[in-house]
This record gives sequence, C-alpha cells and structure tokens, in this order.
Amino acid sequence: MSTEPHRIFAYGSLMWRPDFNFTSARKARLHGFHRRLSVFSHHYRGTPEKPGLVLGLDRGGSCLGLVYDVAAENWAEVIAKVRAREMLGDAYHERQKRFVVLDSGESVEALTYIVQRTSKQYVPQMKMEELLHFIGQGHGTMGSCRDYVANTIQHLRELGIHDPGMEAFAPHVMN
Repeated sequence: MSTEPHRIFAYGSLMWRPDFNFTSARKARLHGFHRRLSVFSHHYRGTPEKPGLVLGLDRGGSCLGLVYDVAAENWAEVIAKVRAREMLGDAYHERQKRFVVLDSGESVEALTYIVQRTSKQYVPQMKMEELLHFIGQGHGTMGSCRDYVANTIQHLRELGIHDPGMEAFAPHVMN
C-alpha cells in the first residue's frame, strides 16, 4: 500500500470545517477557476422553496485555498465523507486538478469540486442585490447562508487570503 498522501483542495467551508483527518493543510493556488457564490443551496444553507447560496469553483481567474494531505490509510474513509457532503445533487463535478503550493512552489495534484454549469443549481452572474436576497433568505440544515458567507470571509482573512469577490459581501454579513 502506498504511503503517498492523497489530497483535497478546499476553497469554502472545507477550509473552516473539514470534518476529516488530514496530515497537513497548505495554502495553494488553482489557476483557471475562481471562488464564487455560484450554487443554489436547497439543503445545507437553504431549501427548494427558499434557496441560499454556496461556493463553487467557476471558470476563469485563480483561487487560493487549502490543499489537505490525507494519509493513504485514511483516504477511503475521508473521500467517502467528503463525497457524501459535496456531491449532494448534481451541482459539482469532482475533478483532479494541479495546484501550486504557496510556501514551496511545489506543483501537486488534488481532488476538488468544480461547479457544473448545466446543473439547475448553477447560479449565473447576478447583481449584488439579487445575491444578497438569496444570502438573506437562505437557511438549511447547516444554518443560515449569511453565517456561511461570514464564516468563509472570516477564515479567508485568518489565513491571509484576500478575496475581493468575497470581501464585497463583508459589509452585508459581518457583525
């Protein structure tokens, strides 16, 4: 059995609530995709009647997040847990992508979740007031959409990751 760690890239709530065992977490950048509130949440942060919004990786730009290294002996359990959490519905494609680790410049592959633009849960570009409507109304099994957005911004700040797209929501969701 290989002892080489397997990897998962986190760009949203997996950064601040991974809920799995990992051996290290390193800041890394994915080129070609950016973090965006691009998925209607009908379960965790909203309902089918009153959807909230959650993050997805959408085409263009780049995204700074965390690459988690997972020991091979834990991989089956971890990936099952992550898939059960992330693959609810058809909002995401699970993909292996190449990332650049910030502190070392190392290029690594990791599994991540890219928004599926053909999904009915896909959120096209919207004006800020429309997005704020969904953030304000969304509440699901994991709590409010407002708290989700605020927690993401707070944790990005704690990690020293400046994301202008997310920061635009800060005056509306941070207390």
